[in-house]
Amino acid sequence: MRPATLRAWVHGWAISRGVPAPAEVEGGWLIEVGLPWHRRRYVLDEPGPDLLARLGREQATPGTWIKAVGDADRLHAALPAGWKPAETLHVMTTTLRPAPEVTPPAPYTARLDGSGERVTAVVLDDGGQVAASATLALAGGFGIVDRVETVAGHRRRGLGSVVMRTLANHALASGVAAGVLVATDDGRALYQRLGWTVRVPLAAAYLPP
Repeated sequence: MRPATLRAWVHGWAISRGVPAPAEVEGGWLIEVGLPWHRRRYVLDEPGPDLLARLGREQATPGTWIKAVGDADRLHAALPAGWKPAETLHVMTTTLRPAPEVTPPAPYTARLDGSGERVTAVVLDDGGQVAASATLALAGGFGIVDRVETVAGHRRRGLGSVVMRTLANHALASGVAAGVLVATDDGRALYQRLGWTVRVPLAAAYLPP
């Protein structure tokens, strides 16, 4: 995939999560996340086995993650003992298009929180509680969609589509027409229905805290 696309996603993820900007390292980027179970994250663009093996030996801090474009078996085979496999995700892209009349079904209401390089689309139920949400970060000429979630009990009502289309309209109004996200297996079907295309797998491994 184009390095600019992955670079934009890495920087947008950091903006979305409110963590320090990524640092460029050999083969990709490093983000200092700072959580006990997720202290730091490497995102690598098709790394070779030698780089993975060396990184796996040198970065032995519990809570370290490696996410790498490419086949999961290759990633896990290259890493030393102690690294645990995590779910392989899917890098997806799209050309964003305007969505008229983005309105949730009754009794839900929608709003857009934030400004500048990070906004969050929120759908509220009739009690004012969050039923669905998603965040958009603007980075590198892309709109990076992150943290798409519909609360149990509110699923299969089109709320995920509402937040996605709301964010698409905001990105377009900000002059951005290229979208990128990283999806789970479960989320991939929703995004494909909205016109997103799977580009590459993103394999993952971590050192347990």
